[in-house]
Amino acid sequence: MYRIRTLNNISPSCREILSAPDYELSDSEKNPDALFVRASDLHGYPFNPELKCIGRAGIGVNTIPLEECTSKGIVVFNTPGGNANGVKELFVFALGMASRDIFDGMKWVYSYDGSEGPIETRMEKIKKQFAGPEYAGKVLGVIGTGNVGSLVANIALDLNMEVLAYDPYLSVDAAWKVSRHVQRISSLDELLKQCDYLTLHVPLNEETRGLINDKTISVMKNGVRIINYARGEVVDEDAIIRALESGKVARYVADFPTERLVHTKNVILTPHLGGTTIEAESNCAKMAAKEMDDYLRNGNIRNSVNMPNVYLERNGESRVCVIHKNVPGMLTKIMTVFSRDQINIENMSNKSRGEIAYSVFDVNAKISKEILHEITEIDNVIRVRGLN
Repeated sequence: MYRIRTLNNISPSCREILSAPDYELSDSEKNPDALFVRASDLHGYPFNPELKCIGRAGIGVNTIPLEECTSKGIVVFNTPGGNANGVKELFVFALGMASRDIFDGMKWVYSYDGSEGPIETRMEKIKKQFAGPEYAGKVLGVIGTGNVGSLVANIALDLNMEVLAYDPYLSVDAAWKVSRHVQRISSLDELLKQCDYLTLHVPLNEETRGLINDKTISVMKNGVRIINYARGEVVDEDAIIRALESGKVARYVADFPTERLVHTKNVILTPHLGGTTIEAESNCAKMAAKEMDDYLRNGNIRNSVNMPNVYLERNGESRVCVIHKNVPGMLTKIMTVFSRDQINIENMSNKSRGEIAYSVFDVNAKISKEILHEITEIDNVIRVRGLN
């Protein structure tokens, strides 16, 4: 039985996969084989030696210490695309909020005290102050065209917008999802110069932190409207506040409130609702559960953010899974242990990701603790698992 500790309220849909007798889920397990998280910050978390993997029911992993996990052989999974439709639908809301002053209009309605006559009469006289542009016919720039960005780009076309996209890391799979009517722009500055609206859909990393800053904002059109459903830190807060105060940016819609932004004019904030739908939470929980299940029981890695993705059909009496440094001679050293004990390799796979590699061996015999220990003692081996 594998023990999984849940650190947040995870959708019950995960129990369709992580069910007894193979799994035990608990929010108090002291020595879990896996952690199941949604929003918990794991920086400084005391990872127990038995911990094999972490399942993140969502896309962002900035709350997980990836380098530490990698050094300890802990596989970290996320769920790309699991909440994409929920974010796409919230983007449609954001376009309206970025265009017209709907928020202040609603506040006026709910705070009206009737002192200036019936609300039906008064609203006809003041409604123009909440007017704004239509987004049909305007230029939308999409930065990042992965699972969410591709959906956003496509739906913006249906709203009669001209859509430009910038993504220097666009994969072949992602490219297939984007309509041919979306114009791909190879230069970020070139995209920024043309946008009436800008929407962000990139992961937070060292390359994207502060991507929207004084310099990039200076390239934009006056009165640009920016939507951020990526991560708060993708936008430099000082820069966006200055741009809002000067009028360079007409409105900023974001899913990441801070104390300063709450009190800044022309900012519309939601409380991190991007992927918060019943369906999205269920999809992400099931997806993460499947990833952890396949790794714990079969050693397969799919949708890992810190390890190579390796999938191999079971074809042998036992399986040996080795996380190791990506250095020459590792496979030879591991296979020497098998051959010395007269163990035949029926099938194998080896993939690398930067400085880390992952090797899976299906063999024709039961694997003893002694053999696993011998492989563990090989220089540059990080973690070894035997699945009999």
